[in-house]
Amino acid sequence: MGHSQRIQTVVIGAGQAGLSVGYHLAQRGLPFVILEANQRVGDTWRRRWDSLRLFTPARFDGISGMPFPAPPHSFPTKDEMANYLESYAKQFGLPVRTGVKVDRLSRQGDRYVVSSGSQRFEADHVVIAMATYQSRRTPAFAVELDPGIAQLHSLDYRNPSQLREGDVLIVGAGNSGSEIALELARAGRKVWMSGRGTGEIPFRINGSAARFLLRPLFRFLFHRVLTTDTAIGRKARPKIVAKGAPLIRVKARDLRAAGVDWVPRTAGVRNGQPVLEGDRVLDVANVIWCTGFHPGFSWIDLPVTMDEHGGPIHGVSRDAEYIADTVADRVRARAAEEPRVPALLAAG
Repeated sequence: MGHSQRIQTVVIGAGQAGLSVGYHLAQRGLPFVILEANQRVGDTWRRRWDSLRLFTPARFDGISGMPFPAPPHSFPTKDEMANYLESYAKQFGLPVRTGVKVDRLSRQGDRYVVSSGSQRFEADHVVIAMATYQSRRTPAFAVELDPGIAQLHSLDYRNPSQLREGDVLIVGAGNSGSEIALELARAGRKVWMSGRGTGEIPFRINGSAARFLLRPLFRFLFHRVLTTDTAIGRKARPKIVAKGAPLIRVKARDLRAAGVDWVPRTAGVRNGQPVLEGDRVLDVANVIWCTGFHPGFSWIDLPVTMDEHGGPIHGVSRDAEYIADTVADRVRARAAEEPRVPALLAAG
């Protein structure tokens, strides 16, 4: 193990949450470093599928201190988002160290220890600002598929050229699955989309109704009403988590018009081929797993601060300010020799 670097606050992850936390820490004059596993800020976005666009218009995509540089009602591409984050870090001179993948977070005495290979950082405060899609989630029976079937997770899908000739089964009927299914069908592939429907928002997000009336209404609902701070939000949260978010851009009629066949849940494998609920076997050449992610916090060797609903404390712009204030309070508490508490988690 190489020599340790002593830093007051370590922020793990240079995505929207980590950079926003860094901005607020810098505004308070607090010393910190942001550790980013990728070689460039924004690479997590750059690696998503080629045609991906954000589901929110540019007016809502900026983070603290810097509006998104695009027409307010446009929907940025994934590369535009990546470049925005990189520019944001440069604009505010945030101390981001790229190519530093954290593999262990532990506690020794009164300090946190952050390890990345032979590098070691000792800190008074740690903010975990990495997204919860760290580990691909696929069913156990995926390994039983015939090796001649190409398998990809949605995180690894880029464009139709990756796939083998033949039919495609998309497992998972949420937003990623529906967008990939539509792209492949329009590229001339026969596509089967498997899974339970999650519903859809009842308007086109790029239409005038959404722009002037419904979009502000939905923003109010999901930011002010359907949150864990309200009774109705707490009641709705388990259903949203279990069922998935409604389709935002793609509609069921779009899938039907493109020739996508929506079929029941994929339940297993028989003779190397996927089997649907109802015992139907599909003969396909490709399977794309749009089945979500595990959060991947096994590298954390200490308790993580959770909210009262059992989820991680998380945030981007408005919550990042709260986290920075909390760090500042702890700095003052440490100076006054008051007790310390576990690390905050900002999933973003």
